[in-house]
Amino acid sequence: MRWLPPPLSSMTAPARLILVLAPFLFAGCAALPARDTAPPPGLFADAGFAPPSAPVGAAGLFAVSPAMRAYLRSPAFAAHLRARGLQRGLIDALYSKRDLKLDYEASVTGTAAETYAARSGNCLSLVIMTAAFARELGMTARFQQVIVEDAWTRQGGLYLASSHVNVALGRRMRSAYDPDAERELLVDFLPPPDAARLRVRQLEENDIVSLYMNNRAAEALVAGRLDDAYWWARAAVLANPLEATAYNTLGVVYQRSARPALAETAYRAALERAPDSVATLQNLGPLLAQRGRPDEARALAERLARLQPAPPYFYFHQGVAAFRRGEFISARDLFRREVERAGYNDEFHYWLGLAHLRLGEDSQARAQLAQAFDTSTRAERRALYAAELAQLRRPGTAAAISERQ
Repeated sequence: MRWLPPPLSSMTAPARLILVLAPFLFAGCAALPARDTAPPPGLFADAGFAPPSAPVGAAGLFAVSPAMRAYLRSPAFAAHLRARGLQRGLIDALYSKRDLKLDYEASVTGTAAETYAARSGNCLSLVIMTAAFARELGMTARFQQVIVEDAWTRQGGLYLASSHVNVALGRRMRSAYDPDAERELLVDFLPPPDAARLRVRQLEENDIVSLYMNNRAAEALVAGRLDDAYWWARAAVLANPLEATAYNTLGVVYQRSARPALAETAYRAALERAPDSVATLQNLGPLLAQRGRPDEARALAERLARLQPAPPYFYFHQGVAAFRRGEFISARDLFRREVERAGYNDEFHYWLGLAHLRLGEDSQARAQLAQAFDTSTRAERRALYAAELAQLRRPGTAAAISERQ
């Protein structure tokens, strides 16, 4: 049994460093068991970083707050159970637009209680909150990663690779409300096309904990809080030493804090666990070149080219260069190629709209800006696109739409 929640609102530089995030964000490469399950000696550099600004850890990640329990006891929630059964009633109560009015916000990863209080969060936050509610009601919650190509975005001078996690809800015993209690209900946020046919990887709770911590590290990195990022990445590594994702994030922390030797150690630990990780290969190659080892860097670049001949943002960067040379037809065609292979990326739709605008193709420009709004998963960008779309729809103001990157 598979269920897709109703749509949530809009649901959906410097050094080129790559982070891999949990859904909306998680490692796209299936991790391979390393011979040594422990982190390599000398990986951590605690003395080089200030204490975190707030406690770091996953205590209370799935805890149900008093406000959440009060909602479960409310007449409105009981009505959902009577109408839809236990599993479907829970999902209908959480994600219909009538009651909680949850919003999707890709840049925030919170605990179950934080997500409920804020009424917003990214895909991982929503999975955690859904599992917490389900467990409070006596259901089981099983996590899984959907094996799909990573989604790529940019933020804070970093390239973010995102993949996909969902949750399956089951029952331990029959319920008077639920005639299908023995069946699992798969809950999928922002499902990729044909998700039901795709392979999945089963995740344990410690995988989710590590992913949560990795996301918190990445969010701190984007905000420029390197000390916080270090402690969250460190905690993510310790939570699941076999998972490559957190080692890559720790490497980015070290590289951004001018610790190249430690960055290399972290990246190599990531590659031991996921040898074909595009994100880590893209990070390690340039680092080796900077460290005066061009032959090693060249070998990694050749390996990366075999794995990914046209890396993320390949056509986009060419399109921006063409756009700024005034070659708008070429820019339009290059941006269109990125949209065709990554239609989830609002930035690609936005720049394609700019190219259409410069070519006098106003209706196509409006359509692409509307797509940018619909695909954006960040509140500030949705506000920007909404304002500029309103401006574009006013006669005589099309030329005022600005280039943003």
